[in-house]
Amino acid sequence: MNEAMRPYKGLRVLDAGQGIAGPYCGMMLAACGADVIKLEPPEGDWSRGLGTAKDTVSVMTVCFNRGKRSVVLDLKSEDGKRAAAALAAQADVLIEAFRPGVAARIGLGPENAKPDAVCLSISGFGQSGPYAERPCTDSVAQAFSGFVSLNEGADGAPHKAGAFIADMATGIYAFSAVQVALAARAQDSTPRQRVIDMSLMAATSNLLTHQIGEWGVQGKSAAPPNAPAGAYRAADGGWVMITLVREAEWPKLCGALGLADIAADPRFLNFDLRWQNRDALYAIIRAAFLKKTVSEWVTILQGERLLADRVNTPLDWLANDHVVAYGAAARIPQPQLGAVPLPMLPGLGHWMAEAPALGQHTADVLAELG
Repeated sequence: MNEAMRPYKGLRVLDAGQGIAGPYCGMMLAACGADVIKLEPPEGDWSRGLGTAKDTVSVMTVCFNRGKRSVVLDLKSEDGKRAAAALAAQADVLIEAFRPGVAARIGLGPENAKPDAVCLSISGFGQSGPYAERPCTDSVAQAFSGFVSLNEGADGAPHKAGAFIADMATGIYAFSAVQVALAARAQDSTPRQRVIDMSLMAATSNLLTHQIGEWGVQGKSAAPPNAPAGAYRAADGGWVMITLVREAEWPKLCGALGLADIAADPRFLNFDLRWQNRDALYAIIRAAFLKKTVSEWVTILQGERLLADRVNTPLDWLANDHVVAYGAAARIPQPQLGAVPLPMLPGLGHWMAEAPALGQHTADVLAELG
């Protein structure tokens, strides 16, 4: 990474989160120069055992914890609580993701932090309200926010996204909020704490800003604005994604698909009518796409300056010529796993640091406490 994009050197962060949301925020702060201490229980962050893993390090550990120092404390013991409180007292940014009220009981609440600390609490539904105590995961947040209802599959059932969009969005929004708080802290004439209440519910709902606004204004289910956008299977079994953003693109799409005769069909004259008659329209377009391969369709559609591309798998993306030429992915060397391919941090570049083994830095960090 460009050193000019690492302004947080000298900043101490105590990251007591597990999984994705809190650790992702902490990892980005580390990438920007902060000294991030990852506080873990004796059994480790639960994500250390998910997916491909070896010797306490998983691919998920590398994704969300590289560049940190790992400290193991037993927060059920009095010694562990005292050490945690001492670490919190030194932190400029304190990240926790326990159930509301738990952090205060174990020495990781705002009352344990510096007078000018930024205290970030991440939870499923926020620190207050009737759902504050409810457990929440990425899939629950996707369902609760309304995202799943908008992601109907060919089987007619609503589906969660395969990616951890709720957790990732929460980590990104948390990183943004912490940066705002740090910028505000720099303007203070007297020290003051800033406490950030970040929830998966709030973050995921922000991914649906337009849909929530549109449905709320109409007071009913709102049609997507660009039928017949979607993914269509081609002759070789692959899929092509298309979308429309202007009415003028409809006749161009019809011509490219060899369907000029339906461009003026009264059932399909505008976005609203195309949605109302979508069953008939989709059947026509599906049949058309089955006549050529993905590569042929992408060449034809992009040649007409239409918004279309192949549906890639993650492996397709890694091998793509443009991705390679752009340098959009890099292989992070990790002793336990070998080289782990990861995308760059948008706008920041590649963060090549290793992820720590469980408790790797406990002795060093505790020695720093004196």
